[in-house]
Amino acid sequence: MHTDKITESIASAMNHLENSIKALASQNESALGDSVWRAAAETEYALFLFTLTHQGESTAIPTKHSSPTKQTEVGPALTSAQDLLKEAKKSLSEGNIEDGYKKTWDARGYILKAWDVLEKKRKSSQAKATAATPP
Repeated sequence: MHTDKITESIASAMNHLENSIKALASQNESALGDSVWRAAAETEYALFLFTLTHQGESTAIPTKHSSPTKQTEVGPALTSAQDLLKEAKKSLSEGNIEDGYKKTWDARGYILKAWDVLEKKRKSSQAKATAATPP
């Protein structure tokens, strides 16, 4: 029942990641932030639906997963997330819900890492702009 909605949510997250990669290439920070935010929201929704799918079953979806590497570049983190979501979508189509969940969870980690890096850059830029303006 929820599998179709999970697949739609993952596809939407992949689309937002594609838009974020394009925004990164064109150095459009506003569009980049918006697309990463939306990709994160869709990924979280997919994970929520995964948990609903397994509710009441004897085999629960594992909650501990690997976290992304110490990767600090936004582009590679977004690409890794996009690749993982493609794999998650494939796993779902093959009926492997647990693997789809794990890959979606790992993609979430990369998206959040990219968001953290973007926020640090934004705050740093704001601090420099504030320091540069005379009182």
